[in-house]
Amino acid sequence: MLYKALMILSRLVRFLPYDVLLFCGRILGNLYYLLVKKQRERAVAQMIPALGISEAEARKIVRASFVNLARNMLDILYMPNLNEKNLSQYIEIDHLERMRAALAEGHGVVVLTGHIGTWEWLSAAFSLNGMPVTAIAKLQPNQEYSRALDDLRATIHVEIFNRGTSELLSAGRALKKGKILGFLADQDAGPGGAFINFLGKTASTPMGPAVFSKKFNSPVLPAFIIRQPNGRHLVKIFEVLHFEDTGDTDGDLFRFTEKMTRILEQVIRENPSQWLWFQKRWNTPPEMQKVGKHHTVKSER
Repeated sequence: MLYKALMILSRLVRFLPYDVLLFCGRILGNLYYLLVKKQRERAVAQMIPALGISEAEARKIVRASFVNLARNMLDILYMPNLNEKNLSQYIEIDHLERMRAALAEGHGVVVLTGHIGTWEWLSAAFSLNGMPVTAIAKLQPNQEYSRALDDLRATIHVEIFNRGTSELLSAGRALKKGKILGFLADQDAGPGGAFINFLGKTASTPMGPAVFSKKFNSPVLPAFIIRQPNGRHLVKIFEVLHFEDTGDTDGDLFRFTEKMTRILEQVIRENPSQWLWFQKRWNTPPEMQKVGKHHTVKSER
């Protein structure tokens, strides 16, 4: 039932002019900000120390982030309208040649990104330019919602490996075939993550991008999609990163993960209204850190 409702809603949304869609997102985002007190207050509480700003300024930015989130959700429903011919009407890409060069290395490309802007459309920026895109995604609590989301992603030719399946094997095969593998690396990674300073507080950080880069000799390309003042999107592709193997596996993985974390942090600081501040990013305290291979180093920054 939910699947059918979402797909019908998607068809209805796709009839709207994009500027009308943006206006609807503004209204829904402001309503959401007023209604969801728990998430709103968590976002404000986490933003104040992270950015060193006043509560009033934090509330202003959090409200803007809720508007951006509402627009993101509508963008996902609108996604089947995107195609190779009209992509430039919605998305501008800065330094696409960096992705082409990284793919030309022949080992696939690990894309480092986060829950910034309309991250689902980041895949479209590459796939609709003729590049093979895959991503590891977290299954949603509702199976029908996950199915709808995967079907909407399929309209922009993205192959999804859902967590909890054989996603690691599938992701490895994708890199071996020279495909792009996207990672959302800004979520709490639990006791097995690398404990790194993130926005002023130690956070368990996913090591997946570093591990895959090491194992498959794949370059890492940080890329983020930022909504512009006119409501359209800019994809910013950073310079390519390569795993540096000194023979100290634990230390090398940690240092590479920390380097990537600094880039994520920079993008969030520069675009604070584009990030999901209410997510439980610092949910795992350092004392819960798993001791063992690849988990023995902490950031002192």
